[in-house]
Amino acid sequence: MIVGAADLLRRKGLTATSMREVVRYSNTPRGSIAHHFPGGKRQLLEAAVEHAGREVTEPLKLLLHKYGPVNGMKRFVDLWRKILEESDYQAGCAVLAVSVEQYTSDQRGEAEPELEAQIQTQLLNQANAIFVQWREIIDSSLREAGVTKARSHSLALLAIAAIEGSVALCRAARSVEPLDLIWGEVKRSFERELT
Repeated sequence: MIVGAADLLRRKGLTATSMREVVRYSNTPRGSIAHHFPGGKRQLLEAAVEHAGREVTEPLKLLLHKYGPVNGMKRFVDLWRKILEESDYQAGCAVLAVSVEQYTSDQRGEAEPELEAQIQTQLLNQANAIFVQWREIIDSSLREAGVTKARSHSLALLAIAAIEGSVALCRAARSVEPLDLIWGEVKRSFERELT
């Protein structure tokens, strides 16, 4: 159910990831969601965002540790290329989806605006923590390679924003060209600091 919800987030976004859609998509009985997620949609989304964050964090950390900032990021970008192509440009980043869409309850007419605002804030905080973690991983790799702390911090943020943005552009263009062009610019920025 968590994997299904994360995949729905990356393919359809936050608004379309309803409990009903998760049940249908994951082919699970509706009662099992209530059993495993007594907190409802909020709890399921939090678990899905955490899962989606780990799906990026773990390979990012491994690749940068093993290959360094340039070659590790290249391999990471290659993973994104594969995801985009294999999903026919339908899969994006679930963490970004939570960051750009407004949370709404599945229960039309029974939504409590204050509760929805609290849930939105929680999901944004969770997404921000994941983005910070990614930045720290890239920042650390750059510093280990000899980049100053001030430059490594801004380059890490640039890399995240560039790759996240390029994934969105690739989905719209149904092509990996934006990812390749943007990665080329990020790579040159990294290499300038490493020479």
